[in-house]
Amino acid sequence: MSRPVIGVIANAHTINDDYHVQAAGELNLQAVVEASGGIPLIVPANPNLFDLRELRETCAGFVFTGGRPNVHPEEYGEVETPAHGTFDRNRDRLVLPLIRACVAAGQPIIGICRGFQEVNVAFGGSLYPEIRDLPGRDNHRMPPDGTLEEKFAMRHEITFSAGGPFERIIGAQKVMTNSLHGQGIKEPGPRIVVDGYAPDGTPEAIFVKDAPGFTYSVQWHPEWQAASDPVSRPLFAAFGDACRAWVAGQSELSLKSA
Repeated sequence: MSRPVIGVIANAHTINDDYHVQAAGELNLQAVVEASGGIPLIVPANPNLFDLRELRETCAGFVFTGGRPNVHPEEYGEVETPAHGTFDRNRDRLVLPLIRACVAAGQPIIGICRGFQEVNVAFGGSLYPEIRDLPGRDNHRMPPDGTLEEKFAMRHEITFSAGGPFERIIGAQKVMTNSLHGQGIKEPGPRIVVDGYAPDGTPEAIFVKDAPGFTYSVQWHPEWQAASDPVSRPLFAAFGDACRAWVAGQSELSLKSA
């Protein structure tokens, strides 16, 4: 079977203060190739460039990546404050309906950091603007200094639900992960199931209840050393398997309707 095309959601950037670009981190692209067995396609975070039907017909599944801009609090019924940071409303307008459409159809998705938060918001959940300001919570932000190896180093343990889907995919109930996020889940959406927590109680792994397809999302960054990390590789591999199954199913539907 040929490799599935997997959409990797980009982030907007500005070069030299006046040239606008859309970019995706190479770590995400490498994870799709090396751990999921797919062909990465960078998807501009701008809904004005295509419609969702065309996009979903092009890709077998989607990686909802991390990014510095946060989901705008209006998307979950709260008022913007300085603590919420910066925003990208175009990305909000693209990803939230795309997530809902994929989940409804059973098309595979995986959310990472901001993408994890987007999945929660897409299904009616809310976010804390700054985890480290909450009583009893740790600082989950990326270290401000150091090499990439130091910034993506293992920071804390995560405990999955015994016998839950993440334990089954990864093969362990307790794992070590990196931590590079400021925001986090406040209230899970009605269909969002939290399947893994950090030691301070911060949700770190979720899926969508009663979804017909792959809907697993994580608050950490599994794209770091995805091809070799014992936690990241099985997660991306399972996502890749789901994308290949989606392509096969769509091919069968085309043959039946021919």
